[in-house]
Amino acid sequence: MLKKFFPFIGSATLRWYTALTLFLVTMMGVELFGLHLLATTESRLGDVYLRRHAPAYQPDPDIVVVDIDDASMLGMQKIAGLWVWKREIHGFLLEALAGFSPRAVVFDISFQERDLAAPKSDAFLSGQIRDFSHAYQQVLLLQESKSNATVAMTELADAFAIRQPGKTNTRLSMQLPLAIEPSAWRLGLVNSLNDADGVVRRYGLYSDIDGWRLPSLPARVVADLGGKLPPGADFQIFWPAQGHKRFAYADLFKTLTEQRPNLSAEDEAKLGKLFHNKIIIIGSSAAGLFDHHLTPLEPGYPGVDILAVALDNLKNGRSIRRVALVWPMLAGVTMISFLVLAFRRRWHPGMTGSALLVLTMGAVYLADQMVEHHWMLPVVTPVIFSWTWFLLAALAGYLRERRTRDRTVSLFGRFLNPEVVRKIVEHGETVESLSGQTRQITVLFSDIRGFTSLSETKTPDEVVKLLNRYFEHQVEVVWRHGGTLDKFIGDCIMAFWGAPVDDPQHASHAVAAAMEMQENLLAFRQELAAEGSDLSDFDVGIGVHTGAAVVGFIGAKRKLDYTAIGDTVNLASRVEGLTKGVARVLVTKETMLACGSADLAFSLRGLFAVKGRAAEVELYEPLRKNS
Repeated sequence: MLKKFFPFIGSATLRWYTALTLFLVTMMGVELFGLHLLATTESRLGDVYLRRHAPAYQPDPDIVVVDIDDASMLGMQKIAGLWVWKREIHGFLLEALAGFSPRAVVFDISFQERDLAAPKSDAFLSGQIRDFSHAYQQVLLLQESKSNATVAMTELADAFAIRQPGKTNTRLSMQLPLAIEPSAWRLGLVNSLNDADGVVRRYGLYSDIDGWRLPSLPARVVADLGGKLPPGADFQIFWPAQGHKRFAYADLFKTLTEQRPNLSAEDEAKLGKLFHNKIIIIGSSAAGLFDHHLTPLEPGYPGVDILAVALDNLKNGRSIRRVALVWPMLAGVTMISFLVLAFRRRWHPGMTGSALLVLTMGAVYLADQMVEHHWMLPVVTPVIFSWTWFLLAALAGYLRERRTRDRTVSLFGRFLNPEVVRKIVEHGETVESLSGQTRQITVLFSDIRGFTSLSETKTPDEVVKLLNRYFEHQVEVVWRHGGTLDKFIGDCIMAFWGAPVDDPQHASHAVAAAMEMQENLLAFRQELAAEGSDLSDFDVGIGVHTGAAVVGFIGAKRKLDYTAIGDTVNLASRVEGLTKGVARVLVTKETMLACGSADLAFSLRGLFAVKGRAAEVELYEPLRKNS
């Protein structure tokens, strides 16, 4: 199936890319649906979205906070003394607030310990709570230990308004409002749901223990008031930048108790508007009560405000909903598929990376806009796995290219000037791209005259040293004129111009090299004569021809040679054989014409019969124009 889309799947490279794709897509699925190792990073990006959209969130005006702040702690000292105040204080406040007919009063205060010194104070608050049908108290679910007393859940079913009880023998350790008579209990959990980094981003809807679905305090209030709860056991909070309307506890208490008899009817009416049909949350932001939490908005967010925001989210359906995990999975597969397609089309890594960056920014922007509509789209996971694919693929491509470059340099270094090799590599040429081409080239053959008899009179070591010294001089000439050294055939040098690097003046460069090789020979002979060598009389013949030939790497995997084959090569070799007794350098008419207006002159040496050709070949000796 893959071959239908990727015809080159048989290659080792594509098999590696296919394995990489399957592995990363699988791991992305494992991460999204199981491991969640990137959950914290995902959440922190979500925090950025929420902070950006928080100013647009208008807090529900029907939810108000009565705050026991630091100023209230001081302001109530003359009335109630130091904290913890007598429970009747809260009873007086509830009695006054109940007169304004609020929808609910929620106590985010612990009434865990009974006041043994003033039981009537506890009883007074209990009576006020019982009389007001929508007064709620908080409960903390504790970790069970030997030091914690447990309570049977069957005794708390009515207090939690549980209609479908679980196991009858379930007992839990809880911090119950024992100062309030059980008959007045309307309970809800306020346990914090801290993520792995300690940030409160979610609030529970219920805790399911042995079939007992214990509601959270905001979920209990909203359900009792007829609201619809979202699915799931918890929800992600949408945070407002501005808090809910709040009243300092001390100021409100004095207004509703000490100052109320002196209030005018108009002021009384204003008070009624402030609390009528409102959900009132009574809690504390005072530093000394240590009810502060780390949230996406700030590190010291009061627990009473978290409760208010949670109630607001549930009441108005403004909580954040997470999209089904299949969507980020699909997004990741789409991005990786794009990268595979870019690889198939051999896009430049820079262009592919830029396109992936645009896709990443698009995904982040889409996720940001979805938060405005109360949806959270995880994008960190698909983005990270897509970039991992790209980086690994780019690294593999770089290493593969590096190997190819090294191989190209290694192969061409035997035939070409290192500077020419560098240019070839910079143009991205490879063994494959430079093979099997038909090019117009000029071929040169240079052969030592009388080498056979020469080798018979000298030791092999002397012959090899002579050849190496001679070749060393002549190879430099070939390279200096931009030629490609094809091979050494015994005492013969074969070179050509016009491939692998394009050279419009390949003919004139080849002829110039031939003439310099001739001059080099004479200088070499003088060098040998100065050394007293009896080898100083050897000579060479050089033949040059221009025409079409097939060039490329030919051979086996273990032994490749960059060479030229065809009739052009054969004729150049034949011309070299015709130089004896005529001239050291002979070129064909085709080469002479291809030289154009080069700084060369040519002397016709006649027509020569060439083996394998019916027509005679017209040969010329090149000369310097100023000679």
